[in-house]
Amino acid sequence: MHGPGMTEMIVVVFQLSLLGLMVAGGWKMLEEANQPGWGVLIPAYNLVLALRLAGKPIWWIILLFIPIVNFFVGVAVAVAISRNFGKGFLFGLGLLFLSYIFCPILGFGRAEYVPAGLPSMDQLGADPRAAAIR
Repeated sequence: MHGPGMTEMIVVVFQLSLLGLMVAGGWKMLEEANQPGWGVLIPAYNLVLALRLAGKPIWWIILLFIPIVNFFVGVAVAVAISRNFGKGFLFGLGLLFLSYIFCPILGFGRAEYVPAGLPSMDQLGADPRAAAIR
């Protein structure tokens, strides 16, 4: 009997690298939004954190476990997270379908997390107290 071949080992290393990249990006993305980065590692809790980032109610977690419905909810959550980071609809789709690329872009990039309805630092100007003045 043979052990795993070289090709299988390369595939496993590649997959683990993608997973590591996605976890690191998600961790940084959560920290940027003042959420616990380690939450990306905990199943179900990471869904709660994603709903928080999207500004969606926690009860939506139930919808994420319903076949077919979960696809549409996943799109809505990913697009809402994307918009809260100042990105658009297509970036949200990328976040959903190519998370290992788009999570690190949000986590390590210059995107600023601004929940919907709150002004960004650019809108406030250099002084964060400017919102109270206006």
